[in-house]
Amino acid sequence: MDSTTEPFDVIVAGCGPTGATLAAELRLHDVRVLVLEQDTEPASFVRIVGLHIRSLELMAMRGLLDRLRAHGRQRPAGGFFAAIPKPAPRDLGSAHAYLLGIPQPVVVRLLEDHAIHLGAEVRRGAAVVDFEQDDEGVTVEAADGERLRARYLVGCDGARSTVRKLSGVGFPGEPSRTETLMGEMAAAAPPAEIAAKVAEVGEIHRPFWLRPFGEGVYSVVVPAAGVGDRAAPPTLDDFRQQLRALAGTDFGVHSPRWLSRFGDATRLAERYRVGRALLAGDAAHIHPPLGGQGLNLGVQDAFNLGWKLAGRVRGWAPDPLLDTYQAERRPVAEAVLDNTRAQLELSSPGPGPRAVRRLLTELMDLDEVNRHLIGKITAIDLRYDFGEGPDLLGRRMRDIDVRHGRLYDRLHRGRGLLLDRTGHLNADGWADRVDHLADPTADLDVPAILLRPDGYVAWAGDDQRDLADHLARWFGSPLR
Repeated sequence: MDSTTEPFDVIVAGCGPTGATLAAELRLHDVRVLVLEQDTEPASFVRIVGLHIRSLELMAMRGLLDRLRAHGRQRPAGGFFAAIPKPAPRDLGSAHAYLLGIPQPVVVRLLEDHAIHLGAEVRRGAAVVDFEQDDEGVTVEAADGERLRARYLVGCDGARSTVRKLSGVGFPGEPSRTETLMGEMAAAAPPAEIAAKVAEVGEIHRPFWLRPFGEGVYSVVVPAAGVGDRAAPPTLDDFRQQLRALAGTDFGVHSPRWLSRFGDATRLAERYRVGRALLAGDAAHIHPPLGGQGLNLGVQDAFNLGWKLAGRVRGWAPDPLLDTYQAERRPVAEAVLDNTRAQLELSSPGPGPRAVRRLLTELMDLDEVNRHLIGKITAIDLRYDFGEGPDLLGRRMRDIDVRHGRLYDRLHRGRGLLLDRTGHLNADGWADRVDHLADPTADLDVPAILLRPDGYVAWAGDDQRDLADHLARWFGSPLR
């Protein structure tokens, strides 16, 4: 075997949003990270993606949200589920209860720049083509023949993940049955005419919509059946053809920003970890883009995995901690796959699905139903199973006012946080991993909480011995 170059702690395959986020999270803990990306340049087409509430909260926790908002457009947090046009309920319990539409290349660039600023190394044009693992680490072979050594490898390399395939992980699910055209383009027809026609046609043909995106630009979705070559990129004429066939007019669409074709394949990796190789993002799960959950799901994987993997590298994480990544995140992905399946059925043109859609549209007038579905799409209803305890246990903590600022501002370093109203608790033995904020005025329904670096409540109470047990569970043995 050829000699390897200098070792890294973690090699990340893929520098999309998931891989870049993971690299940054690892660097917050001084983990030596190398990101290998097969593309020589970031994607140039300007596809708009949406960051949902929970992802916005996570970005705020790392001090990134203002940078992202400067390049995006905010829109109300409603109409996500199967594109049923219902406004979001009031008071979703978040300071960021909106959708941020932002060009995907901008997201990737900002997250990659953030990772590099923190010290990650990114190599483009360097795909992972093979790897071997042993008891001490992994040896990764790049496309140019270079062999690199690391303690762990994480596949963030997309739906056709090389890391997943080489790990022998199955990817069961449903293959693509139907295809859809999606793009953004300008339209010459008056907005009122477009809205009326979309409402009329959308009752019969699905998926079908033109959603205004500001300044005469629309997000356009139409069925792809019978259009062009599946292997070839779609054209503006393909969209015009389908619009005329379904609506009797092409609305004068022109000047496309980006055009794409997607299928409805739905798959979930059987495992998220094989020894020292792990999977995150589209390498672990794929589904149709209904509800706009894909990028968000991957980024949230990275926030869950980053601090746990860093803990193993740094030597403080208890043995079971890394296994909680799959235990927590795989059921979340399974639930997202199920809700996209449901949305897909509700978007079908048959009389049965249309009847169910009309019924659900009525039910969503009930605040509880609407709130439940919004929570599913935006991940604000997520509760991890941390055992018995108050309702807050295992849930995300909202951003609240604390002494000298906001709670999320205290999480920029990616450490745990003890928020303490009692004045008699401490996390002294874990001071290298957990910050302590004593604030008797904090807006809490419990005496104190222990937050994980990803913002979920790992403990609540007022007993020091019980707190120490939970600190050890999540953050390992105390310093001596």
